[in-house]
Amino acid sequence: MSYELWIGARYAGLARSRRRGGRGDRFVSFIAASSMAGIALGVAALIVVLSVMNGFQTQVRDRMLSVLPHIELYVPRMDPEQVLSQWREIAALAKENPQVRGTAPFVAAQGMIVRGEALSGVQVRGIDPQLESAVSDVGGQMIAGDIAALKPGSFSIVLGNQIANMLGVSAGDTVLVLAPQGSISPAGFTPRMRQFTVTGIFSSGYYEYDASLAFINYEDAAKVFRDSGTSGVRLRIADMQQAPLVARDLGKTLPPFVQAQDWTQNNRTWFAAVQTEKRMMFLILALIVAVAAFNLLSSLVMAVKDKRSDIAILRTLGASPREIAKIFLVQGSLIGIVGTLLGVAFGVLVAYNIDVIVPFIERMLGVQFLPQQIYFISELPSNPQLTDILVVALTSLVLSLLATLYPSWRASSLQPAEVLRHD
Repeated sequence: MSYELWIGARYAGLARSRRRGGRGDRFVSFIAASSMAGIALGVAALIVVLSVMNGFQTQVRDRMLSVLPHIELYVPRMDPEQVLSQWREIAALAKENPQVRGTAPFVAAQGMIVRGEALSGVQVRGIDPQLESAVSDVGGQMIAGDIAALKPGSFSIVLGNQIANMLGVSAGDTVLVLAPQGSISPAGFTPRMRQFTVTGIFSSGYYEYDASLAFINYEDAAKVFRDSGTSGVRLRIADMQQAPLVARDLGKTLPPFVQAQDWTQNNRTWFAAVQTEKRMMFLILALIVAVAAFNLLSSLVMAVKDKRSDIAILRTLGASPREIAKIFLVQGSLIGIVGTLLGVAFGVLVAYNIDVIVPFIERMLGVQFLPQQIYFISELPSNPQLTDILVVALTSLVLSLLATLYPSWRASSLQPAEVLRHD
């Protein structure tokens, strides 16, 4: 080991000298440890926050896509019954793409549900219960009843658990469904309405859908929403990440009156907001690491000031300015490296065990950090990604290295005669 490395490690508190450390050595080791702890905490905070945001995005996306299709093929401004008469031809053309794994017809519309004095807006989805399992997981999310009860002509309805609780209904009760369009008579405007029987309740775990989504048979939906519904074919593909590319390919092979829309387009605003928030959180929390790096710079300047006599003696023994600078480069680099490694280890440990840590803190404090009525999910997810960890570690190392440049230059520029004369 070269003497520059040994002295730098000793100043960083990572090596011991044969003689017992004096007051100056203890002071330098203390400020080195504080700088190391600041870097470790900043790195750990960045990793935990980015992992939670990744987990939040992944969990919400998966819960959304358990109800929504990967791609929708629809015909705008056309009567749903006319579209549904040819949905099998559209599905056959779509299946020519090797990515398509499942197809099912649908009718989508906005409506109102009335139960006594309770009234709520709802997104109505007309589905084929026999084919729905090929494009969504609604059948496996039923907590009461069965999706197979949505038979044509039965005018049955399956509600999300949140909207069912809000209306105070359960399986077997009846509700009134109102369509936006109606008929005009001498008595005035009469909305189109139909009584439906609640035959099931589902829970997707995604509050927005559980509080606003209802399923009925697609033939019943075509009759009730014939003037306002959108209809077509829902698709599930092998790789959801390829949905935009598959949608573009389908747009080239399908008839021009059929439009293809993938899940990223349907939820573009939400995912764009999450990505922007993630970038901003990275920049904001990176300031913690920057502050720790500034603390490292200050501690190195203080170390140079405290070790002026040692520097002067080394210079008189023949050490060059470059070797003096290397000592403090080694000291700052070791503090940055060790602090970064400790931060990565602690951050990864917390990120992988956050599902245990957060419930423990909630039970201890008697609070709930994520009320389901406010947030999309009720528990804090985490999804550590290697790319995020590497970016955080590299950022910390670069900032730490930059913080060592000025103190090292200042140490190398000290004149031994002037220092010894004043000391």
